[in-house]
Parts: sequence; C-alpha cells; structure tokens
Amino acid sequence: MKTTRSLRRTFTLSTTALGCLILTACGSVYGPQSRMQLDMDKLLQTSPPASGNALAGNEGKFLRGAVKQDPTSGLRVDIGAATINGTDASAPALNEPAAKPAEAASAATDEQDAKEAAGAPTDPLRPEATVDLSDITANQDLWGRVRQGFGLPALESQLVLDHERWYASRPDYVQRMTERASRYLFHVVDEIQRRQMPTELALLPFIESAFNPQAMSSARASGIWQFMPATGKDFELKQNLFRDDRRDVLASTRAALDYLQRLNKQFGDWHLALAAYNWGEGNVQKAINRNARQGLPTDYASLNMPPETRNYVPKLHAIKNIVAHPEAYNLTLTPIENHPYFVSVPIQRDLDATLAARLAGLPLDEFKALNPSLNKPVILAAGTPQVLLPYDNAGLFVHNLSNHKGPLASWTAWVVPRTMRPGDAARQVGMSEGSLRDINHIPPKMLVKAGSTLLVPRSVQREQDVSEALADNAMMALAPDLPPMRRMSLKAGKRDTVAGIARRYRVSPQQVAQWNRVSASATFQRGQTVVVYVPTGKTNARRVATVRNNVANAKGRAPTRVVASAARSPARNSAAKARPSVNRNARVRVASAR
Repeated sequence: MKTTRSLRRTFTLSTTALGCLILTACGSVYGPQSRMQLDMDKLLQTSPPASGNALAGNEGKFLRGAVKQDPTSGLRVDIGAATINGTDASAPALNEPAAKPAEAASAATDEQDAKEAAGAPTDPLRPEATVDLSDITANQDLWGRVRQGFGLPALESQLVLDHERWYASRPDYVQRMTERASRYLFHVVDEIQRRQMPTELALLPFIESAFNPQAMSSARASGIWQFMPATGKDFELKQNLFRDDRRDVLASTRAALDYLQRLNKQFGDWHLALAAYNWGEGNVQKAINRNARQGLPTDYASLNMPPETRNYVPKLHAIKNIVAHPEAYNLTLTPIENHPYFVSVPIQRDLDATLAARLAGLPLDEFKALNPSLNKPVILAAGTPQVLLPYDNAGLFVHNLSNHKGPLASWTAWVVPRTMRPGDAARQVGMSEGSLRDINHIPPKMLVKAGSTLLVPRSVQREQDVSEALADNAMMALAPDLPPMRRMSLKAGKRDTVAGIARRYRVSPQQVAQWNRVSASATFQRGQTVVVYVPTGKTNARRVATVRNNVANAKGRAPTRVVASAARSPARNSAAKARPSVNRNARVRVASAR
C-alpha cells in the first residue's frame, strides 16, 4: 500500500512539473517558488502587466479571466486579459471623462503608495529557509510528526479515562477543534520542536481555548493560550486600542512557550509546570511546601489543588491519547499537511482590513482568523508590521495590491484635543454620532476625555499614516456625562448604609462607597460624616435635608443632618452665587474624580 502511494505521489509530482514547464514556456504561469519564500520579482515578470485589480467592487466580485487556479496542481494560470463581469479591466470605460490634473496627481500618488504598501512574503518563523515543493514529507500528515515528539511522563488515572470518554462521546466537537487547529498547528509544532520541548504542549490550546484565537474567558484571559492581561504584559504582548497580541497566534505562542520553559526550569517537572501555567507558580509552590512540611510526596498527583487544576493535566493526557490512537475512540482527526499554512507579508502602509482580504481573495472572516489581534477595521503599518495569509493567497495579495487604484485606508487615528461629548467630536471629524460611537465602542451618557484616540474617517487634513508612537500607545478614557455636582457633608443617622444613602440621593452605591472610601455593602456609624455629591441648580441642600429628615423621622430613625457649608451660611450662599459657572472641563474633572 505504501509503495502504491509513493508511485502515485511520484506520478502526480512528475505530471505537475511537466505541466509547469509547458505553461511557463508559453509565458502564462506564475506561482509560488517555494512553500517558505516567494520570489516576487519572477512572479511579476512572468505575469502580464495588469492595469486593473484582480478583485474589484464593494461586493468583492472576482475578476473573470485574469487568474485561474488548477484545482489539481494548485498552480495559478494567467489565461488572458483581466475582466470584470465580462469587461476588459484594462480598457477605459465608455464616455469616461478625462481625468483632471489634480485627480491625475492623486491617482498617481495612490498608485505609488500601492506599489510600496507590502513587501515580499516570507515564513514568519524561518524567513531564511526554503523548502522543495516536491519534498514528499511536506504532504505528510502533521499528526504523525506530533506523535513522534511525545515526551511527557505517563499519567494513568481515573480522571484521564473520564476525559477520554468525554471527548470520544463528542466527535463533532473534536472535529471542530481539529479543523480550527489546522490553520495554526504547524507553526506551534515547529516552534516547540525548535526548542526541543515535548510536542504534547502543542495540544494545550485544545484545553485552553479549543484553538479559538478569539476566545475570551470570564476572567478576561484571551487567545489560544488564554493569557491574562497582566501576564501578557509580562511577556511583552502588547494590548492597546488597535491590537491585542494575546490573540496573535505567533506572538502568543512565543510567549506561552517562554513561560512554560521558565516554569519547567523552576519546578523541574512538566506536570508541575503545567499546573503552574493554569493555577499560578506561587500557588503551586505553596502546595509543594505544604506537602513537604507534612512529609507528603510533592508530585502533581499528590498536591491539593482546585478542581480546574486537578483536571488540567489529565485533560491534556486524554487529548494526547486520542491523537496517538484516534481509531481506538472511534474518532477521525482532520488531516493537516506538514507545511506552513500561512506566510507573513510585511505591511508598509496603513490598509483597510476589508481591502486586504479582498485583494488576497479571502473572506473577511478567514482573514480575521489568521490576523485575530486586530481590534479595528484598519491595519496600521506602524503597529502591525505584517499580516498572515495562506501561502497561495499571499502572492495574489502582493500582485493585486501593487496594481490597486485608489486609497488604501479609509480610517485613521485622531487624538481628541479636549474633553467633549461624542456628538461634538463627530461633527468635528465629519461623521454621524452613531457611527463614531459604534466604531469606537463609546457607551451612552459618556464624555470622551482629552488625549483619547478615536478612529475617524480619513480626510484632506488627516491623510497621513498613523505614527508608531500613536499606534503603540493609543488609549481612550471616558467620564460620565453628568451635570455640575456640589459636595455635601452629612451626619449619618442610625442604621444608615451606603445603599440607603445612594437611594436617598439617587446615585449608585459604588459612587457613595468611592466618595467615602468604604465598601458598597458598608453600614455607617451614627454621627459619622458622609460625603455625597448632588447636582447644583436643581435644589438646595437645606430642602434636600428637610425632605430626607422627614422620611427618616417617619421611620423612627435619627435625622440626617446636613452640615454642608452651603446649607449653613447665608453669607457663603451669596458668595457661591457670585462664583462663575463651572465650565465643562472642570465638571468632567470633578466627575472623573469620583
């Protein structure tokens, strides 16, 4: 059977190579030169110059006649002039008016920008390496490579058996996980083997996130390796307005393996290192020390751990056993070829994500699955210097981008010069308030504070690419859009609580707790000074106190006395009336202080 497969592969490769030679001799073939590196100069030389895009229109309609791909060999073949819906893309449109000088200059600038917008694709892990496409090992199943690198010590327990049964009873779930992993597993395995680590660790994202880079836990852990925000920062995973490297597959894999290597060096045991990855190294060390003081074993199985950590390593061993012998569990693993699924394309100009996906011939969802760290619909060259694309789509992307006509990015970043309402900011940048709120995730009844960065449409005044400093440090700060507030001091009555004071003055318990530096469930002592802030201009403090005292007396409570200076002194009231009105910036500062 193996001999037959070898002969079949040899025959297929031979016929494919022969077809390449024939088509190349006709000057009609361009395609990738290797799975690890594309020679884009040759690609652009062997393809005829195209004046139109291979993809065009907001609907993402494909060009017909420009490029076709042989489904057997995977070669992309140029079969003539590019057409869009049957029309020659290089031909001028009928009755098209001559371009004005300013428009011609703008078009020339856009064309030059497009030619410089991307570099040649490379393998993101080993850009200097090349691979022979006729190498039969590239077509082998990656699962075999994973099995050969298993190196964790065996773990036999009832928990392992329980998790094996759980996965075996959910074949659809296992299939979805393995299909999702097919995009990323080669690069994870490659990095693990380069570091000489056990390949079982490549299966850990099955446990953490089911290989979903968009996974977000209730504790705000994110990405296929589920990094918490603070831990991500410790391992140089940037998290800002435009990107979150915890979701970046390459960056988070590098960080996760760095962390696991450090933990293994600390504990000298992979099972303990895995427990520490899940539970925290400090907790694992305390559990070890506790067992050591009691004269008990300090291995993974002997430690007292929470249920999640107790099941963590058994889950990994269950997945390992299923990968080793899927047929024993009546499961089928999605085949994954032993070569890179994606390559890295350097981005040198800001670029809309929708345009990038269209030029690469990819659905937007697939583009986002390979570039999940993007937080906004624009790719900033200064903050995201590369995008990942499937190998066959990378060459198409560079080719189409170099011939693109029109602007590359429709969005840019704008730093708010002063604290303002979203409606005022929207009018200043020329967009609707609803669009500004949606694209920047601004909730209702909030002010945008000075120094915040908003995503806004490009314009003549804002046509430059976003700077590196702004791309790396962009932030947005909000404050409640509240009327001017006045500070009042009260004397708490008997059984007054934070929640009761909050209801009385129609504010939240969290605000009262913050003003008085207590918890939201706290009870004030009788006579204790309580600080609240009330809106000015609607009612005076004495009337508020009278109403509240009447309510308190009706319930048999001690009255709450207002001791705010504005309520006691008529002279001070006059002085307060003479004060100038508080401007909005000052009001926001008071609100934010709360």
